[in-house]
Amino acid sequence: MSKNNYRKMAKAIEITDTNFNEIVNSNQPVLVDFWAEWCGPCKMIGPIVEELAGDYDGKATIGKVDVDTNPNISSQFGIRSIPTLLIFKGGQVVDKIVGAVPKSVLSEKLEAQI
Repeated sequence: MSKNNYRKMAKAIEITDTNFNEIVNSNQPVLVDFWAEWCGPCKMIGPIVEELAGDYDGKATIGKVDVDTNPNISSQFGIRSIPTLLIFKGGQVVDKIVGAVPKSVLSEKLEAQI
């Protein structure tokens, strides 16, 4: 077996109305996936977001916001379509992706902020 099978995989952080500010005001770029359980495209991009959490462990923070249980953050950023992914740097939104996109697109946008 290759070493990759033993590599510890980081998980996307669950971001809530309560811990949101603490997480996005990080020195690292932060990718936030706004999603919901009932959203088909969200389920397509969910595994990609989890992979990115492993790929960028130590370089960026990857998190998910369930819009149904965290309405304050969703309305604060005017989230109208999901999935919407926001990239924060220094607490500010620096990029926005709406809809399910390939992993390569998300990686490029994250790399641009590292």
